Amino acid sequence: MSALSNRNFDRRTALRAALGLAAAGGLAACGGNTGRSSSGDSLVQMFHAYGEAGTEQAVKRYAKAYKGANVTTQWITSADYESKLFSSLLTKNAPDLFEFHPQIQMVKSGQVADLTDLIDPVKDDFNPADIKSHTVDGKIYGVRMIDDPQFFFYRKSMLEKAKVEVPTTLDELMEAAAKLTTGKVKGLYMGNDLHSVINPMIWSAGADTLDEKNQIAYHTEGVIEGIKKMRKLFTSGDLLLGAPTESWDPSSLNQGLCAIQFCGMWAMPQIQDALGDDWGVFPFPKTVDSGKQSVYNGGWSMFVNAKGKNVDAAKEYVKWLWIDQKKYQEDWATSYGFHIPPRTSLAKTATKLKSGNAAEGVRLFNEFGHFDNIGWTQAMITSLEDVFANSVRKDMDPEKALDKADVAVNRELKKLFG
Repeated sequence: MSALSNRNFDRRTALRAALGLAAAGGLAACGGNTGRSSSGDSLVQMFHAYGEAGTEQAVKRYAKAYKGANVTTQWITSADYESKLFSSLLTKNAPDLFEFHPQIQMVKSGQVADLTDLIDPVKDDFNPADIKSHTVDGKIYGVRMIDDPQFFFYRKSMLEKAKVEVPTTLDELMEAAAKLTTGKVKGLYMGNDLHSVINPMIWSAGADTLDEKNQIAYHTEGVIEGIKKMRKLFTSGDLLLGAPTESWDPSSLNQGLCAIQFCGMWAMPQIQDALGDDWGVFPFPKTVDSGKQSVYNGGWSMFVNAKGKNVDAAKEYVKWLWIDQKKYQEDWATSYGFHIPPRTSLAKTATKLKSGNAAEGVRLFNEFGHFDNIGWTQAMITSLEDVFANSVRKDMDPEKALDKADVAVNRELKKLFG
């Protein structure tokens, strides 16, 4: 979801607290008592503050409808949700359940509860990729709440005026950016730090972060060529840099600061309100000829704190809300920005996603989608961010930058997998 959803940290700065960068200490709750207790159990759930109007009220409305426990919501409005979450998990005031992204450290440290027994009966109704991205050693940790595909949004009128076709290769995207840059309008915006397009560029080069054996899969000739192209784009003058909002917010496109912007499906209603029908979407183009277009599928999941005082009660609430209550699941996915329900039965019947650009977004999600690898940790993410910082921004030789990243990634892989 958009503003205040901190898409700039989405999985990329996750677990910094768990890696020793968060200060220990208590966390004051935001929000209030939103449930009715019939059994005497009290639960605390933690959410980051979504930007769309009505999200906080929806979460509390769902909790209020639950009769099995008294559910209190901590609604974290600051930009450092992940550090507040992980510092809170170190205290006696830790939440019983919380939203986050699949990370193998949470599993290996025993922080998150095994939810296989909840999900197994309906496993076939979940997107298989969502199940895979939450599975370690055959056990499922976390229930996916929403899938968030990300792609390029573009102004149809600007492309038509410049006689630019929708790009299908990175070379074509670079050429389009040059033709679309006029006066105060830049051709392309991919975020101020470019972090959101690192994985799509790798996938579109026909590579991956890790392979099925949890070995490095990103160090390829195609990725090296992609980094060189990103350097050329960065220095071209056709890329919007220093934008007032990050790329998860569609304001740069809506306000005419750029002709093409990388963003997420959650922004579609905002873009529709601002631009009418003057926009479209396309996947990250092929980095090299041997590659394939790609779509990054982010999202949020609900986890149970395995070290909490009310594990069984928390699991019951998760089952009630994110397994049994399909009307709430569809409401959460389509009423506050657009997201794809992880339940395939809901995704097929979600009316708001059946036409126009929303339907096209679903098609791109199904055809080109890539999901998080639960073994791709924050230290590994940072290593590739460093590659971009050194090679794209500072013109370091990509091969040397990747060699340096390999050392850091292999060190983490050895810790995790031996």
